[in-house]
Amino acid sequence: MPTPVLRTDRLLLEPYRPDDAEDFVALFADPEVGRFMGDGPLSADEAGALFGRVFTKVYAEDLFDVWAVRHDGRYVGHAEIKRTDQVDGYEIVYALAKPAWGGGLGTELARALVRYGFDTLGLPVVYATVADANRASLALLAKLGFVHERDIAEEDGTTTRVLAVPAATA
Repeated sequence: MPTPVLRTDRLLLEPYRPDDAEDFVALFADPEVGRFMGDGPLSADEAGALFGRVFTKVYAEDLFDVWAVRHDGRYVGHAEIKRTDQVDGYEIVYALAKPAWGGGLGTELARALVRYGFDTLGLPVVYATVADANRASLALLAKLGFVHERDIAEEDGTTTRVLAVPAATA
């Protein structure tokens, strides 16, 4: 099933378009945005290659849902929900560009991903993995009912928190 379009009060989540490449690369290469994503910020070349794989792998093979996030018609972020062995379930992933920080868009985005996981995918639990140092995301997810399940000790000495919200409490 292709990635559907989702709408919230202020956001439009839609499949990426080829002309989103520049915005995607800027988001994933931004040191402040990328510091808590995966292995950290990507180089522009790495981000460009990742953007290409969204089309050649993720969409082409219908691997999982991944969206460009727009507010007032402008690209403001990235979102996805995917199965991962790290949590033995489905994990939400989201990132907003710095100009979109602080206005509640992150909460609105995460809430939309959780609802999609429960209402459309029929998941019993939705997970998130968050760097322990990412206090903003930890607070945001706590507001949505996510609870700490366990910690993962990373090779670089940092800690990743595994959070979960069961469908019955969301």
